[in-house]
Amino acid sequence: MAIKGRNNKRNFKEKPQNEYEQRIIDLARVTRVMAGGKRLRFRACVAIGDGKGKVGWSVAKGADVAIAVNKAVTKAKKNMTKLRFVKGTIPHQVYAKFKAAKVLLKPAVEGTGIIAGGSVRQILELAGVPNIYGKILGATGNKISNIQATMAALQSLQYPDKNEEENAGHGDNLENEELKERDLEMEEELDKEQKKLLKKEGLEEEKLVKKIKI
Repeated sequence: MAIKGRNNKRNFKEKPQNEYEQRIIDLARVTRVMAGGKRLRFRACVAIGDGKGKVGWSVAKGADVAIAVNKAVTKAKKNMTKLRFVKGTIPHQVYAKFKAAKVLLKPAVEGTGIIAGGSVRQILELAGVPNIYGKILGATGNKISNIQATMAALQSLQYPDKNEEENAGHGDNLENEELKERDLEMEEELDKEQKKLLKKEGLEEEKLVKKIKI
């Protein structure tokens, strides 16, 4: 029987959603020779991103896969890279090299999407780049090296200053205002000419009327 005065319903709180999406890029078993024998551990390479320009990655080891992944996510959150998109893509072409890994990134027009493969594509998807071309030029297939080259390329991007962008927009506004003023002046001149023509036509009509009366 249910005890009176107690609420048998439990209030379960909803678990907070993760701020970042995470992906396991590489997972491997590693061993280390110790005095008592070999020690087995797991190495996890994890990349995280919010899909709005923030992306990070890290490598961590642990006695279990879950421990290694959690440690890597915690480390990745401390080393995030913030990107800015210009017209839905990166501001310019960039090339980066890390050891044997070489990566080339190019801006793309709207509607292109992400054209890349391997770990480079996963980093770009987590960063949320709308349109971009990515190419692995190195001969290595090491995912961690390719990630480091990709991150180096993203970190080397140079963006226009906000002041320059504002000044550029202000210049466009000034040009638009000048065009409007010119249009108004032209309209005023046309109105004046039209009034003059109407006056002349009115005088001619008055002369004709007078002649007819005479």
